[in-house]
Amino acid sequence: MRITNQQVIEHAFLEVLYEDDYFPDQVLDRGKAILLGLCERIEAERPADLASLYALTQAATEEFNVLEAAFDEAGSEIETVAREEIGGDFWFIAQAYGFEDADPEKLIATREW
Repeated sequence: MRITNQQVIEHAFLEVLYEDDYFPDQVLDRGKAILLGLCERIEAERPADLASLYALTQAATEEFNVLEAAFDEAGSEIETVAREEIGGDFWFIAQAYGFEDADPEKLIATREW
């Protein structure tokens, strides 16, 4: 599916992390794919309420939980800066799709990082 939300199309996901050599691009590319996949799911499923949105964002968060091992294998980790950047991108996605009342913590409530 092709993303149609112009805000999302123009957004540089994980931008701060790509600027830091501590975070390997090949792992960040996988994280960016998770975020774009979340956007595709939101556009396809059109969640009607916050509970439905949280189900989608928390599933994507669980994908980041799995991705954490790839960070470790590459000599990196999802630490404070990464947590804030990833969480910020989840919040951006919620806002871009009209969920202004989304709770940033609930968006990523299933995180293990």
